[in-house]
Amino acid sequence: MKIIETVLTLVLSLIVGGAGGYFVRKRTSESAIGSAEEEARRIIKDAEVSGETKKKEAISDAKEEIHRMRAELDRETKERKGELQRQEKRMLQKEENLDKKLDALEKKEENLARKESEVESVKVEIQETLASQKAELEKVAGMSTDEAKTLLLKEVDDELKYEKAIKIKEYERELKEESDKKARDIISQAIQRSAADHVAETTVSVVALPNDEMKGRIIGREGRNIRAIETLTGVELIIDDTPEAVILSGFDPMRREIARVALEKLITDGRIHPARIEEMVEKAEREVETRIKEAGEQATFETGVHGLHPELIKLLGRLRYRTSYGQNVLSHSIEVSQLAGIMAAELGVDANLAKRGGLLHDIGKAIDRETEGTHVSIGAELAKKYHESKDVINAIAAHHGDVEATSVESVLVAAADAVSGARPGARRESIESYLKRLKSLEEIAESFEGVERCFAIQAGREIRVMVNPELVDDAEAVTIAHDIVKKIESSMEYPGQIKATVIRETRFVDYAK
Repeated sequence: MKIIETVLTLVLSLIVGGAGGYFVRKRTSESAIGSAEEEARRIIKDAEVSGETKKKEAISDAKEEIHRMRAELDRETKERKGELQRQEKRMLQKEENLDKKLDALEKKEENLARKESEVESVKVEIQETLASQKAELEKVAGMSTDEAKTLLLKEVDDELKYEKAIKIKEYERELKEESDKKARDIISQAIQRSAADHVAETTVSVVALPNDEMKGRIIGREGRNIRAIETLTGVELIIDDTPEAVILSGFDPMRREIARVALEKLITDGRIHPARIEEMVEKAEREVETRIKEAGEQATFETGVHGLHPELIKLLGRLRYRTSYGQNVLSHSIEVSQLAGIMAAELGVDANLAKRGGLLHDIGKAIDRETEGTHVSIGAELAKKYHESKDVINAIAAHHGDVEATSVESVLVAAADAVSGARPGARRESIESYLKRLKSLEEIAESFEGVERCFAIQAGREIRVMVNPELVDDAEAVTIAHDIVKKIESSMEYPGQIKATVIRETRFVDYAK
């Protein structure tokens, strides 16, 4: 019972407490809500007051900006109006000036028209006067205008011809003195610094024998040994009464050299029979090939030319066994290379290019007996084949004037070639080519009008021309000498230089009786 009462008491207490708490919380909440509403109303009122203030400030600022912009616009408008007024004033002034100029031009045109009419009238008067004077002059002179013009032109032409001849002679003399002096200095220095041997061309070689009994062994039984040597080498063996010597005859110097080396080896060995001969000829060919290579390398070393293709070096070596007019071609090529290099250095151009072109200028002669074409064209093709430069190819192709030289070095190679071939004792000239050159000189001189006789003298180094004094005067004699020289240069090939002397002689003869 007590427990139930206690429980009920507790329940009632809880109910009373909860109700009391509820009423307390409700009152507190109502009080808080009322405070919040009052705060909100206050904030809203403050915001409305602040917004109204800012609105008034913004309206005031906007009004001020509008006033400022309006003032700026008015100022710009006034300035533009002023500028337009100034431009309008300038345009008016220009129009006034143009009107004045147009008026002046119209007056000038009127004056010009008046003067033109006056000039035309004066011109007509002058023409009439000239015509009358011309007719009067023709009547006085006894010749027509065309005849007088022809006579005057002839006199002027004769006078100019004489003056031209005098000028040509004067210019040639000055140019020759200056160029000869410079050329002599350069060439003399080049020749002094280059020494070359004089080599005579030969078509035979002599092989010494230890005794005359060796001749029979060389001939062999029924001549089989000598036939084997001649067949394998292509060289003729001449065995005659010459004591202790055998003569090898042939136009190919390489074959002759191979035969000489093989025969010397056979004589030293002592065993001479066809099989041994064939073996020795093969050894001689290899030995000569080695000598050819060494000769080519020695040539490049002497001239300081490097970087040549190995095949070009071999071809250079073959020139050791090639001669031209009695001059060894390899020695000639070395000399040309040195001369061209020295002259190029004196002139301040590419000395290495000049030396390279000079060394290779006659490379075509190494195979010109085996290949069709001139040694110039063959040499140019070889240089092109082994990738030489265009300037080197041009130096090879132009050294005889077959093509035009495109560089100073090419001209120097041609000059060095002429110097090397023309120096005394360097070459031998056949009687046929010598006579042909003399005949060509005389034919060139005889082709000019007024020439009576001509003589090639000093081994073709000078041509003396006798002219008819009645047909050729002194001025024309100068012109004829100049023209003869030009024709010789353009139509002939010759070493050195050729002097042309024109002689005009007048004789007066009378007899005392």
